[in-house]
Amino acid sequence: MTAARDGHPKDFLSLADWSADRLAAILARAHELKRLHHRGETVQTLCGRTLAMYFEKPSLRTHVTFEAGMTQLGGHAILLRPDQVGIGTRETAADVARNLSRWVHGIVARTYDHALVEELAAAASVPVINGLTDLLHPCQAMADLQTITERAELSKSAVAYVGDGNNVASSLLNAISVLGGELRLATPATHRPPPSVRKRAAELAARSGARVLWTEDPVEAVRGAHFVYTDVWTSMGQEDESEQRRALFEPFQLNARLLAHAPDAKILHCLPAHRGEEITDDVLDGPRSIVFDQAENRLHAQKAILEALLTQA
Repeated sequence: MTAARDGHPKDFLSLADWSADRLAAILARAHELKRLHHRGETVQTLCGRTLAMYFEKPSLRTHVTFEAGMTQLGGHAILLRPDQVGIGTRETAADVARNLSRWVHGIVARTYDHALVEELAAAASVPVINGLTDLLHPCQAMADLQTITERAELSKSAVAYVGDGNNVASSLLNAISVLGGELRLATPATHRPPPSVRKRAAELAARSGARVLWTEDPVEAVRGAHFVYTDVWTSMGQEDESEQRRALFEPFQLNARLLAHAPDAKILHCLPAHRGEEITDDVLDGPRSIVFDQAENRLHAQKAILEALLTQA
């Protein structure tokens, strides 16, 4: 992790790398950029900047929001396909990173293996942003925080996450552990975030005063929560496990019966949703759902991340 000129990390790979003050500043800027966008005001802070986007996985929100965000800030984005670049076949990740560093001002990488994003960041002289790996999804967590803090103070909010302890859960855990607040994670004991993520989060929470509850009981997690969050039970690359995952996670479905224990809670989901599996239609489309506000905030949160990194590049 290389420091940029003003002291923050060069790269945006994990929220655990960033201080509370730095993340709070990015969040504040995300709120401001959203207000400016809705007023129709033009912001050209990245004029002349170019972003390379390397995507191994399918993408709607990440692709569109990064490309649109660069355009709205006066910059330009280039999409790179794995078959076009050939990391590991045509050339090494380090060589790709060194080449891109001579041409562009930043790189977004959406990969299966988290180690690949780390390898790109280590070799690149320009910032590398984690657009999603199997381990972490930090840009999503920033949009989650923006959506929550539009409605409540994070430090006074109880956020319940129910379902698979996947990359989204891991980054949400990192985010609240850094900034403070209360997070209740209800997952099967076999499907919690990896031990390395939990260990680092515990260290961060000890500093911030964040409260983290681990449980296998979704009712315990949801009861009285201000926000209730879920994600798909079968992530990209796990399709062969879909049947057994459906059986395992069925008690964790976000439905009206479970949400009766949190009558005032707002509903979060990072999308795409497998309707009828982890969440029912009446909940996803219901009056308490803020899921599409959350999706919109990917644009504004990522614009703030891009500004924080690419104005230094």
